[in-house]
Amino acid sequence: MVAFTSVTCYIRAVIAPDEFRNVLGHFATGVTVVTTLDADEQPAGLTASSFTSVSLDPPLILVCVDDKAQCFAALRDAGRFAVHILHIDQEDLSRRFATTRIENKFEGVEYTITARRLPIIKEAHAHLECTTVSTHQAGDHTIFVGRVESAEVGPGHPLLYYRGKYGRLHGHSA
Repeated sequence: MVAFTSVTCYIRAVIAPDEFRNVLGHFATGVTVVTTLDADEQPAGLTASSFTSVSLDPPLILVCVDDKAQCFAALRDAGRFAVHILHIDQEDLSRRFATTRIENKFEGVEYTITARRLPIIKEAHAHLECTTVSTHQAGDHTIFVGRVESAEVGPGHPLLYYRGKYGRLHGHSA
Protein backbone atom coordinates (compact mmCIF):
# COMPACT_ATOMS: atom_id res chain seq x y z
CA MET A 1 0.00 0.00 0.00
CA VAL A 2 1.29 3.45 -0.97
CA ALA A 3 0.75 6.34 1.38
CA PHE A 4 0.30 9.87 0.01
CA THR A 5 1.06 12.92 2.01
CA SER A 6 -0.88 16.09 1.74
CA VAL A 7 1.03 18.90 0.03
CA THR A 8 -0.24 22.45 -0.01
CA CYS A 9 0.43 24.31 -3.26
CA TYR A 10 0.06 28.01 -3.62
CA ILE A 11 -0.66 29.04 -7.18
CA ARG A 12 -0.68 32.66 -8.17
CA ALA A 13 -4.14 33.42 -9.55
CA VAL A 14 -3.00 36.29 -11.76
CA ILE A 15 0.43 37.12 -13.11
CA ALA A 16 1.84 40.61 -12.76
CA PRO A 17 1.16 43.05 -15.65
CA ASP A 18 4.88 43.47 -16.47
CA GLU A 19 5.39 39.69 -16.59
CA PHE A 20 2.29 39.27 -18.77
CA ARG A 21 3.46 42.03 -21.15
CA ASN A 22 6.91 40.41 -21.38
CA VAL A 23 5.46 37.00 -22.28
CA LEU A 24 3.06 38.44 -24.87
CA GLY A 25 5.95 40.40 -26.39
CA HIS A 26 7.29 37.07 -27.63
CA PHE A 27 4.33 36.76 -30.01
CA ALA A 28 5.09 38.48 -33.30
CA THR A 29 2.16 40.46 -34.64
CA GLY A 30 1.21 42.77 -37.43
CA VAL A 31 0.51 46.41 -36.68
CA THR A 32 -2.83 48.05 -37.36
CA VAL A 33 -4.42 51.46 -36.99
CA VAL A 34 -8.14 51.47 -36.22
CA THR A 35 -10.11 54.54 -37.34
CA THR A 36 -13.63 55.94 -37.20
CA LEU A 37 -15.41 59.31 -37.14
CA ASP A 38 -16.40 60.84 -33.82
CA ALA A 39 -19.73 62.53 -33.03
CA ASP A 40 -18.47 65.76 -34.64
CA GLU A 41 -17.53 63.88 -37.85
CA GLN A 42 -13.82 64.27 -37.04
CA PRO A 43 -11.47 61.33 -37.68
CA ALA A 44 -10.25 59.43 -34.64
CA GLY A 45 -7.93 56.45 -34.37
CA LEU A 46 -5.37 54.39 -32.48
CA THR A 47 -2.67 51.80 -33.06
CA ALA A 48 -3.72 48.25 -32.19
CA SER A 49 -1.88 44.95 -32.29
CA SER A 50 -4.78 42.99 -30.76
CA PHE A 51 -6.49 42.23 -34.06
CA THR A 52 -7.54 38.92 -35.58
CA SER A 53 -9.98 37.26 -37.91
CA VAL A 54 -12.97 35.57 -36.30
CA SER A 55 -15.07 34.04 -39.10
CA LEU A 56 -15.07 33.65 -42.88
CA ASP A 57 -18.84 33.29 -43.20
CA PRO A 58 -19.88 35.89 -42.30
CA PRO A 59 -16.55 37.74 -42.59
CA LEU A 60 -15.81 38.90 -39.03
CA ILE A 61 -12.75 40.39 -37.35
CA LEU A 62 -12.10 41.66 -33.85
CA VAL A 63 -9.97 44.35 -32.32
CA CYS A 64 -9.35 44.99 -28.63
CA VAL A 65 -9.32 48.61 -27.47
CA ASP A 66 -8.26 50.00 -24.10
CA ASP A 67 -11.26 51.64 -22.42
CA LYS A 68 -9.04 54.66 -21.63
CA ALA A 69 -7.98 55.23 -25.26
CA GLN A 70 -8.56 58.76 -26.59
CA CYS A 71 -10.89 57.50 -29.31
CA PHE A 72 -12.68 54.83 -27.26
CA ALA A 73 -15.98 56.76 -27.08
CA ALA A 74 -15.88 57.42 -30.84
CA LEU A 75 -15.37 53.71 -31.58
CA ARG A 76 -18.06 52.70 -29.10
CA ASP A 77 -20.63 55.16 -30.47
CA ALA A 78 -19.92 55.14 -34.22
CA GLY A 79 -21.16 51.64 -35.02
CA ARG A 80 -18.43 51.23 -37.65
CA PHE A 81 -14.65 51.30 -37.92
CA ALA A 82 -11.80 50.66 -40.32
CA VAL A 83 -8.73 48.55 -39.65
CA HIS A 84 -5.54 49.46 -41.53
CA ILE A 85 -2.77 46.88 -41.76
CA LEU A 86 0.34 49.00 -41.87
CA HIS A 87 3.01 48.84 -44.57
CA ILE A 88 6.62 48.18 -43.58
CA ASP A 89 7.47 51.86 -44.10
CA GLN A 90 4.74 53.12 -41.72
CA GLU A 91 6.46 52.77 -38.36
CA ASP A 92 6.14 56.54 -37.80
CA LEU A 93 2.39 56.30 -38.42
CA SER A 94 2.12 53.48 -35.89
CA ARG A 95 3.98 55.52 -33.29
CA ARG A 96 1.84 58.60 -34.03
CA PHE A 97 -1.45 56.74 -33.46
CA ALA A 98 -0.05 54.94 -30.38
CA THR A 99 0.84 58.07 -28.43
CA THR A 100 -1.48 59.97 -26.12
CA ARG A 101 0.55 63.18 -26.49
CA ILE A 102 -0.94 64.11 -29.88
CA GLU A 103 -4.51 65.45 -29.79
CA ASN A 104 -5.17 65.40 -33.56
CA LYS A 105 -3.49 62.24 -34.79
CA PHE A 106 -4.68 62.85 -38.36
CA GLU A 107 -2.86 66.17 -38.74
CA GLY A 108 -0.46 65.71 -41.66
CA VAL A 109 -1.77 62.21 -42.43
CA GLU A 110 -3.20 61.58 -45.89
CA TYR A 111 -6.64 59.99 -45.69
CA THR A 112 -10.01 59.93 -47.43
CA ILE A 113 -13.54 59.54 -46.10
CA THR A 114 -15.35 56.65 -47.77
CA ALA A 115 -19.00 56.25 -48.72
CA ARG A 116 -19.38 54.24 -45.47
CA ARG A 117 -18.25 57.38 -43.56
CA LEU A 118 -14.90 55.96 -42.49
CA PRO A 119 -11.47 57.62 -42.63
CA ILE A 120 -9.12 55.48 -44.71
CA ILE A 121 -5.40 56.15 -44.41
CA LYS A 122 -3.73 56.31 -47.81
CA GLU A 123 -0.80 53.99 -48.51
CA ALA A 124 -1.73 51.43 -45.83
CA HIS A 125 -0.73 47.89 -46.79
CA ALA A 126 -4.39 46.82 -46.53
CA HIS A 127 -7.61 48.04 -44.95
CA LEU A 128 -11.00 46.65 -43.95
CA GLU A 129 -14.20 48.65 -43.49
CA CYS A 130 -16.39 47.13 -40.79
CA THR A 131 -19.78 47.49 -39.16
CA THR A 132 -19.71 46.79 -35.42
CA VAL A 133 -21.85 43.72 -34.72
CA SER A 134 -21.03 43.29 -31.03
CA THR A 135 -18.86 44.51 -28.19
CA HIS A 136 -17.66 42.59 -25.18
CA GLN A 137 -16.19 44.02 -22.01
CA ALA A 138 -13.01 42.15 -21.03
CA GLY A 139 -10.95 43.54 -18.17
CA ASP A 140 -9.71 47.02 -19.04
CA HIS A 141 -10.43 46.56 -22.76
CA THR A 142 -13.48 46.24 -24.98
CA ILE A 143 -13.54 43.71 -27.80
CA PHE A 144 -15.11 45.14 -30.94
CA VAL A 145 -16.35 42.51 -33.39
CA GLY A 146 -16.81 43.89 -36.88
CA ARG A 147 -18.46 42.49 -40.00
CA VAL A 148 -16.20 43.25 -42.94
CA GLU A 149 -18.13 45.20 -45.57
CA SER A 150 -15.20 46.12 -47.82
CA ALA A 151 -11.48 45.34 -48.03
CA GLU A 152 -8.52 46.38 -50.14
CA VAL A 153 -4.89 45.26 -50.32
CA GLY A 154 -1.92 47.24 -51.62
CA PRO A 155 1.55 46.17 -52.68
CA GLY A 156 4.53 45.60 -50.40
CA HIS A 157 5.07 43.96 -47.04
CA PRO A 158 3.48 44.41 -43.59
CA LEU A 159 5.01 46.13 -40.59
CA LEU A 160 5.63 43.66 -37.74
CA TYR A 161 6.05 44.09 -33.99
CA TYR A 162 8.05 41.70 -31.79
CA ARG A 163 9.51 42.08 -28.29
CA GLY A 164 8.95 45.83 -28.23
CA LYS A 165 10.51 46.51 -31.64
CA TYR A 166 9.31 46.97 -35.19
CA GLY A 167 10.51 44.53 -37.82
CA ARG A 168 9.97 42.91 -41.18
CA LEU A 169 9.50 39.45 -42.61
CA HIS A 170 12.89 37.71 -42.85
CA GLY A 171 14.33 37.89 -46.35
CA HIS A 172 11.98 40.64 -47.52
CA SER A 173 13.19 44.12 -48.19
CA ALA A 174 11.11 47.26 -47.94
